[in-house]
Amino acid sequence: MRTASQPWTVKVRTDDLPQAGRRVVLTADEATRIAVARQAGVAGIDRLEAAFELTRAGRDGVRVSGDVAATVRQTCVVTLEPIESQIRETVDLAFAPGTPDADGREPAEIAIGPPEPPEPLIGAAVDLGAIATEFLILGIDPYPRKGDAVFEAPPAAAAGSGPFDVLAPPKKADGERR
Repeated sequence: MRTASQPWTVKVRTDDLPQAGRRVVLTADEATRIAVARQAGVAGIDRLEAAFELTRAGRDGVRVSGDVAATVRQTCVVTLEPIESQIRETVDLAFAPGTPDADGREPAEIAIGPPEPPEPLIGAAVDLGAIATEFLILGIDPYPRKGDAVFEAPPAAAAGSGPFDVLAPPKKADGERR
């Protein structure tokens, strides 16, 4: 089910994952690409694909590895012309069941330190659409620039010719202030 905060949802149950693993290939339809583009803040997404390998990690964990590829339409920050960007992001995540606290809820914090702890596995499914969306957004250049675009700063204003010069005392004939 698509929501505004989660425009692409493809849940895969982990409890029936074969021991040999599973390959999942996703291709976003037009409605999904429009929704993801809106969330990513780009002009459009012409192609959005993901290929993942799901394998068992430990007794109840899952490893998701693969890549996300997309063609994204953006606006050049220098020329304001439309440009296309090719995005390719590598995914390698481990998921493990969260350890519920005394109330039976998932913990609010996860200890950070080497090695990186696995992502909490909530329920018995991973959302591959959400993973693909997250990695796509991480891969988008927030300041896209056409290859030949060069920013030219406007000419510097002459010294003493600022907007508040009308408030300064008038100048003498030799250019000095009175």
